[in-house]
Amino acid sequence: MRSMLGVTMLAGAVLAATLGGAVPGATAADPPKPWRHGLLEAKSDAGIILMPSRGGFAVKQGLALEIVQIKSDITGLQALLAGELDSFEGGIGGSIKVAARGVDVKFVGCFWQGLPHGIFVKAGIASVEQLRGKAFAISAPGAMPDSLARALLDKHSIPSADVRFVNLGSDLDRFKALAAGVVDAAVVSGEYLPIAQDQGLKLLVPGREVLPNYIRNCTMMTGKTLAGRPEDAVRFLAAEISGLRYALSHREEALKLAREITEAKPGDPRAAYIFDDAVSSGAVDPDMPIPIEKIAWMQDLLVRSGDMTQPGDVAKMIDPRPREKALALLGP
Repeated sequence: MRSMLGVTMLAGAVLAATLGGAVPGATAADPPKPWRHGLLEAKSDAGIILMPSRGGFAVKQGLALEIVQIKSDITGLQALLAGELDSFEGGIGGSIKVAARGVDVKFVGCFWQGLPHGIFVKAGIASVEQLRGKAFAISAPGAMPDSLARALLDKHSIPSADVRFVNLGSDLDRFKALAAGVVDAAVVSGEYLPIAQDQGLKLLVPGREVLPNYIRNCTMMTGKTLAGRPEDAVRFLAAEISGLRYALSHREEALKLAREITEAKPGDPRAAYIFDDAVSSGAVDPDMPIPIEKIAWMQDLLVRSGDMTQPGDVAKMIDPRPREKALALLGP
């Protein structure tokens, strides 16, 4: 069923061969166990998000980590539920909706809790009111760009029917469409702010002003995986936490990794911008807490917007035990 993904893969397992001799626990007698982790396509924040897979942290935990890049949160959730992934990190709107109906998905940690995205527009648009009648680039229904766009319109009492939504998969797709004049507005990662003016574009509203409690992403697993591979789940989270800690404390290494993965041109300011914004705003917590109150807030938002008919039990949507054991494994 891997055809569902339509993805690009990064072979994190290669690290086992490259670093195995230098990393404790990676021996011929104890080969790393495979773990497939899905995340959204790499952007300029890849130095933070992909450090756990590229820095040998998974190998140290006895895992051969394979990273699967996916275009949308909805596709990632579908792949997780289909058993194509062992874990997935992404927006949680779709997962809340299905978990409320009893679908087997659990939030096990959330490291990027602030929203780095914003609503970018053509230079001639000066207010939210001017979005009426315009083409607005989002992503799949229920994904973060869709939720942010609809929340912005609701905040300004503009019916969704007064704009024309255009479903475009990634931040880069939406930015290119906006720059080319295909759409008039788009939800795009804040990493594009340093280059927007040169494209005749501008940031109209930062996303965190519209949705201050919105969680950018959480790591999700199924109850089946947690029950069937409990130790591996703990070790995966330990690798994530240690890699994130390292990334945030080694800025230049994180920026170098981001530029390598995205093949950024020399002088491209995006990686530095998104890294510094994440650190200064406190949006990234490497210890991956599970903010129950924010998950509940997001569920209420989905109910108010009509995306959900009734709320579910948030306590049943989370499993804090693997993270607690991962933190104990790593120590202070």
